[in-house]
Amino acid sequence: MTATLIGRDQLRFTPAGIPILNCTLSYIGTVQEAGSERQIEFELAAIAAGICGQQLGQTDLGVCMRSTGFLARKHRNSKMLVFHIVDYQVLPKE
Repeated sequence: MTATLIGRDQLRFTPAGIPILNCTLSYIGTVQEAGSERQIEFELAAIAAGICGQQLGQTDLGVCMRSTGFLARKHRNSKMLVFHIVDYQVLPKE
């Protein structure tokens, strides 16, 4: 997923000492649907753990980045999804 980092919380640690960072990503793009272009815009809650979380905590807000990861429930009983960032790369400004 290619998106802009628009917000983040303070880095926190689990009881096991694993760093966790909650953040918000913004996506703007176009897709083809039923033969016509459609503009897509959304914000997505995301989380990064371990080294990835520590590094993301030092990344400037407003940068565009390409992230890999997966979607999972926010909590075990929640229906809300969160994007878990496993790896990311900051993209150069255009």
